[in-house]
Amino acid sequence: MPSAASTRAGKLPLVVWVLAAGTFLMGTTEFVIAGLLPEIAGDLGVSVSHAGLLITAFAIGMIVGGPVMALATLRLPRRLTLVAALAVFALGHVAAALSSSFTVVLAARVVTALATGAFWAVGFVIVTAVAGPARGTRAVGVMMGGLTLANVVGVPIGSFVGQYTGWRGPFWALAVLAGLAAVFVGRFIPRTEQRAGISVRAEVRALRQGRLWLALAAAVLIMGGVLATYTYITPLLTDRAGIPAGAVPLVLIVFGLGALGGTAIGGRLGDRRPMATTLTAAAVTALALLLLIPLSTGPVTAVALIFLMALAGFTVNPVVTSLAVRFAGDAPTLTSALTTSAYNTGIAAGSALAGTAMNTSLGLTGPALVGTVSATLTLLPLIALTLTGTQQKARIVAQHTAPAPVHDDTTAPLPTRH
Repeated sequence: MPSAASTRAGKLPLVVWVLAAGTFLMGTTEFVIAGLLPEIAGDLGVSVSHAGLLITAFAIGMIVGGPVMALATLRLPRRLTLVAALAVFALGHVAAALSSSFTVVLAARVVTALATGAFWAVGFVIVTAVAGPARGTRAVGVMMGGLTLANVVGVPIGSFVGQYTGWRGPFWALAVLAGLAAVFVGRFIPRTEQRAGISVRAEVRALRQGRLWLALAAAVLIMGGVLATYTYITPLLTDRAGIPAGAVPLVLIVFGLGALGGTAIGGRLGDRRPMATTLTAAAVTALALLLLIPLSTGPVTAVALIFLMALAGFTVNPVVTSLAVRFAGDAPTLTSALTTSAYNTGIAAGSALAGTAMNTSLGLTGPALVGTVSATLTLLPLIALTLTGTQQKARIVAQHTAPAPVHDDTTAPLPTRH
């Protein structure tokens, strides 16, 4: 547990950074596969489109597996759950790297996604608790920053290494790094007793909170808006903005830097002004996406708006994640898993709708229009949260801590209904 002095000084506990490192590895494995699909398809004797099932399988594993694994490991000590998740994560990559069967690799991806869901669900609860009520959102932002950094650093490096070592090289590297991460987690995560007092019924009962579902809806919509556009950003850049194909990776790095900055901003501002931060960020995201439709014909304006879209869009994430965990009170683990599922649901739904829109008369501007609508709709659950208030008399079960209620900037929060 962090000392009072360190909390007052504004320093986050070391465990937050350790868990962010684990999130970096898991974010890398989720997205690096896209850059390795041709090599995997050729090596395993399947088509590239068939190899794309490896991405779909991971997403489904995260959406469904996160809540399932959260409940399955509910009574286990949190440190044991994290170490086990990293161990399974490592073994899944070893199994994939050793196999010449597409079916085995596909199954390994599903198992890896289950481990990732369990890690994130428990990790979000731990960082929120150890950081305390004044810096819980900042701690969530740091942990989510590991995922964002994976897109900026981990995915490009993994794809680059895969071009020279084959697709199995990054898988071996991720397996080794996950093993090392398990050692660090076992060393630095505080030991806790077995959570015999926590029940599945309590976790499910926490889902009755209407404000929780508003936070989850905001998570789905904001990610659906940003990723709907990002998924098809390459043809927009090359065919509409006139950017050379060789420069597209640089633009993707710009997007990643914007996302990293947004995550940091949300973590910093979300503890003091959660609703003002999210409402402003969602509105700016919608505006950036709307302007991208007419202004994406110029390379400079297109890149600038893509950066702004990422910066504003990812500002919302740590705030709504932290609020969702706190709304759950004594039963935050399932809620944390559902937050991860919400983001992946938004990514899957937004990408599907964007692909459909691009095949209509809207053409390359279709994804941006879908993104604009989704980001605008994000304002609805956020406004509802503002009107009902975010204060919650709840404590988060981790290390026997009892954080004070989250401070919000609503003018007249309604009393909590039990």
